[in-house]
Amino acid sequence: MARLFGTDGVRGVANADLTAELALGLSVAAAHVLAEAGTFEDHRPKAVVGRDPRASGEFLEAAVVAGLASAGVDVLRVGVLPTPAVAYLTGALGADLGVMLSASHNAMPDNGIKFFARGGHKLADELEDRIETVYEEHRTGAPWDRPTGAGVGRVTDYDEGFDKYVAHLIGVLPNRLDGLKVVLDEAHGAAARVSPEAFARAGAEIVTIGAEPDGLNINDNCGSTHLDLIKAAVVEHKADLGIAHDGDADRCLAVDAAGNEVDGDQILAVLALAMREAGQLRNDTVVGTVMSNLGFKLAMEREGIALVQTAVGDRYVLESMKEHGYALGGEQSGHVIILDHATTGDGTLTGLMLAARVAATGRSLAELADVMERLPQVLVNVKDVDKSRVDTSAELAAAVTDAERELGTTGRVLLRPSGTEPLVRVMVEASDIEHARSVAGRLADVVKSALG
Repeated sequence: MARLFGTDGVRGVANADLTAELALGLSVAAAHVLAEAGTFEDHRPKAVVGRDPRASGEFLEAAVVAGLASAGVDVLRVGVLPTPAVAYLTGALGADLGVMLSASHNAMPDNGIKFFARGGHKLADELEDRIETVYEEHRTGAPWDRPTGAGVGRVTDYDEGFDKYVAHLIGVLPNRLDGLKVVLDEAHGAAARVSPEAFARAGAEIVTIGAEPDGLNINDNCGSTHLDLIKAAVVEHKADLGIAHDGDADRCLAVDAAGNEVDGDQILAVLALAMREAGQLRNDTVVGTVMSNLGFKLAMEREGIALVQTAVGDRYVLESMKEHGYALGGEQSGHVIILDHATTGDGTLTGLMLAARVAATGRSLAELADVMERLPQVLVNVKDVDKSRVDTSAELAAAVTDAERELGTTGRVLLRPSGTEPLVRVMVEASDIEHARSVAGRLADVVKSALG
């Protein structure tokens, strides 16, 4: 059986790949695996379950809740909240397990299941593997050991989760946002209520777009993957900046007052300097990924800040941060982890911290982001290829070697399979955008021919 868990939980087309039966079975398996590991020892187990507003989240939530309760786990159902809110509440409420139903930035027909361990941290790979194994054993006929009577789990709607999470966000801000005008694009997603409430309570004047989820319009030409709307809105409303989230609000990108994009690398650079100034950037180090722009690396070197690079995926950034005690890390895509205040990427928290830096310094976002120069970077997604052969194709390896020789020291090449979608990403950096496009186009053609 192919591994169900990718870099960010289990994802697929809802009711086709990700069915109610799969959601229920994985939830029961997760409860049994955590029980085996001693997580529930000497107490009645408790889980927090949340979702984004996708229509399919309604039946998948019901399946997950039923699975957990049937395995003897009490469930706090928090409803539509961002992924980082579910992670936070898992820790804050002393739950043994958290479950988030979301496919993040993916289109509406997709959905996903993400499990959090006690404390709100992502499950270790070995636990995910064990859940898959146990799920498959029971899917093919082995009976579950089921509690009865008072042993079954109880289900409670926990409506206080919204206010508890917003209060947490406001409580960790270094300063208020009074005097700032901010446009928020909520991607018709999980932060449609949370983010405007948090920015307003922090003192900002807000304009919201993409904040009317109907279950079908999540990520639909809005949010952090479609910035045209927020760029226009920031200019139209003469705002100081804009913040765009994805469907589950674990990431954010920004827009300056002139409507220019400020990506995750630039956000990291701004926050790294702010945290170092406040004495919060432990070891004067920030964690990025191999996709971090070369300009970000050069800027950090110039500022005397070390950059540790990991594989792509916020779980790998987080692993490095936890192992070495670093306080800040993230990805170009806008996943930013501020470990003192969150156990996962938190788009609302990141946006608040970025706005707080603008307010505290009196400098524009454009001026702050100028700490780094983004070198031209071209990313091509090559679909419908066998992504599992990226590292074994001799034809592809030869093409990459030729491209690297051509670029020399002024650029770089990175090929990697997507962890959540059936495609291969071709990334090329060069000092000239046309050169980068040319090399990326040629490599994309080789990927198609070699892996198609």
